[in-house]
Amino acid sequence: MGKFYEGGVRLVEVIRSGFPEGYHHGSAVVLDPAGRTVAATGDVESPMFPRSSNKPMQAVGMLRAGLRLTDPADLALVCASHWGQDFHVARARAMLRSAGLDESALRCPPDMPLDPAAAADVIRAGGGPERIQMNCSGKHTGMLLTCVAAGWPTEGYLQPEHPLQRAITAAVADVAGEEIVATAVDGCGAPLLGMSLTGLARAFGRMVESDAERPVADLPRDHQRAVADAMRAHPELVSGRRTTEHQLMTAVPGMLVKAGAEGVMAVAVPGAGAVAIKMDDGAHRGNRPVLVSALRRIGVTGEALEQAAEVPVLGGGEPVGELKSLW
Repeated sequence: MGKFYEGGVRLVEVIRSGFPEGYHHGSAVVLDPAGRTVAATGDVESPMFPRSSNKPMQAVGMLRAGLRLTDPADLALVCASHWGQDFHVARARAMLRSAGLDESALRCPPDMPLDPAAAADVIRAGGGPERIQMNCSGKHTGMLLTCVAAGWPTEGYLQPEHPLQRAITAAVADVAGEEIVATAVDGCGAPLLGMSLTGLARAFGRMVESDAERPVADLPRDHQRAVADAMRAHPELVSGRRTTEHQLMTAVPGMLVKAGAEGVMAVAVPGAGAVAIKMDDGAHRGNRPVLVSALRRIGVTGEALEQAAEVPVLGGGEPVGELKSLW
């Protein structure tokens, strides 16, 4: 890999009342179960930032470093960009208490819930932004619990030189199958690890294809499968109810989905392959029609999938158009 991500190609057309209104540009890659490229468009080899699509691989790093969670739902929350609904916040608080910690240990910024109804409830109750409500608080809770399990200091756990972050970086590089050549600061304050779209798709494919028959303590691959299984068993914890990720993982049995900011989405289906997409304008709506087109190339189809990925163009409150994949 040489230069940083340079942008993609025209991928999506926005149709309103039969007329083209706009376009989304981006890049996408499709891999088979063995990690071989089936199809690609745009820049899929240069490093880019997966944003929250990194979280499942970061969770693998935490498990390798000693994190042990008895409830898979807790592991799903560690991988989450949660919407701050009551069940998300309550679980994060319980996880912190289990390690003798409280919310003051979190170093993610205070925020309001992403879910509009949950945010309205906070305002009605006289509350405001809190760290525990921030969508990455599950990941930060997992990081703190990993430090406790490994005997590492919780202070400074977000610093790239902290042993926690070094362990996570090594694991992410291993799962993605490529060197991490760029590190930035993510929106939550944690290190953000850059990789290619191909590396991102490869990582997700490996997580769903890992051998679940061997004990977790046997091989690092089983940590990958543990993460995938937790997310697929609890999609409402990975984001929230009524979200695209929840709808997709509910619509297609076995599908693993994690979106990231700036228009990133990674998806894998066991026995079929994996997809990674980045929209250059950061708009997630463009991901959905491209995802359907990409999955068709590896034999994943179905009405439920297409309905979950549908993005209506509204006029007067009624559908008057659609987003159409050009790839």
